[in-house]
Amino acid sequence: MDSKKKKSATALKVNEGIEPPPPINEELLKRPLKQKDIHPAEYYVEGIIEGNRSILSQAITLVESSLTTHQKLAQKIIESCLKKSGNSVRIGITGIPGVGKSTFIEAFGKQLTQMGHKVAVLAIDPSSQRSKGSILGDKTRMMKLSADPNAYIRPSPSAGSLGGVARKTRETVTLCEAAGFDIIIIETVGVGQSETAVHSMVDFFLLLMLAGAGDELQGIKRGIMEMADAIVINKADGDNLPKAQQAKSQYESALHLFPPKTSGWSPKVLLCSSIYQTGISQIWDIMNEYIEIVKNNGYFWENRKRQSIQLMNDTLHEYLLESFFSNPTIENKYQQLQKKVMNSELNPYKAAHELFDLYLHIMSTLKA
Repeated sequence: MDSKKKKSATALKVNEGIEPPPPINEELLKRPLKQKDIHPAEYYVEGIIEGNRSILSQAITLVESSLTTHQKLAQKIIESCLKKSGNSVRIGITGIPGVGKSTFIEAFGKQLTQMGHKVAVLAIDPSSQRSKGSILGDKTRMMKLSADPNAYIRPSPSAGSLGGVARKTRETVTLCEAAGFDIIIIETVGVGQSETAVHSMVDFFLLLMLAGAGDELQGIKRGIMEMADAIVINKADGDNLPKAQQAKSQYESALHLFPPKTSGWSPKVLLCSSIYQTGISQIWDIMNEYIEIVKNNGYFWENRKRQSIQLMNDTLHEYLLESFFSNPTIENKYQQLQKKVMNSELNPYKAAHELFDLYLHIMSTLKA
């Protein structure tokens, strides 16, 4: 029996929870801007283009605000900054807790700044509304990168939905690019639905993995592996190196089973040790190789166009939902129908139709 277990051992095990989430610090949550702190759009645009970090942060806070006046001002700022944006390389990084994401991003980011790049690190954490901003701990865990004059780290916006977080993050990317950051790193918190959101706004998607943490096969969602342009096995050092090398071979074999990417790129599997700074430069080399290929074959710009259309559709969807539920009559009716659906007193489809019919009636009354 033991020999059978040993035979089925694999190097692809990921040990969740090695790296506990940072403690919640409610004091660090962003404070709403006071009216006296609000300036004309030109003030923010000029400050952003000049590379003023303080003004950039203020503008991002406006983007993240739910106040209508702040949102209108934020849209003016974004519109003015659009012509100065789009010249960065956008990199998405994901990996479950324990994979050493913060350590990797700090090591990777420091190498890039030493090469003369300006790096902005953003986060997508749809759970931040419930956890009250636990992602803020990432800034304190990346102390060296935080102190780097050529780096900027911004916590996840505390929006209630993944769509809201994703839209605000996309807008933040525009502002960071206008501020002169030529590399934007967007990290996800954990492995979940946020990967799709990040993948839809980046040029290169990196999946961080571990090896040698146990003897059972770690189930990785096929969809996440298919999205990855590269898989990096972190903590490939010391006694863990042989298992990391074994995992590399296994992932390479697994990737051959996936259909070819429309980008014309064959995903790579790499090893690195964030602590010992090994393999980091090779990862950047692979990214450069990828960018060169997809720019030459036209995929890079076609993908950016598709992402812009998706952003428009996602934003429209979000605005429609906001408009729908902003009406108190709709909200009250929704609560009533929700209880009926939960108690199996009403078909969910019929409930949705009732709500929509009520919405159309209210809209027609307003027009009249």
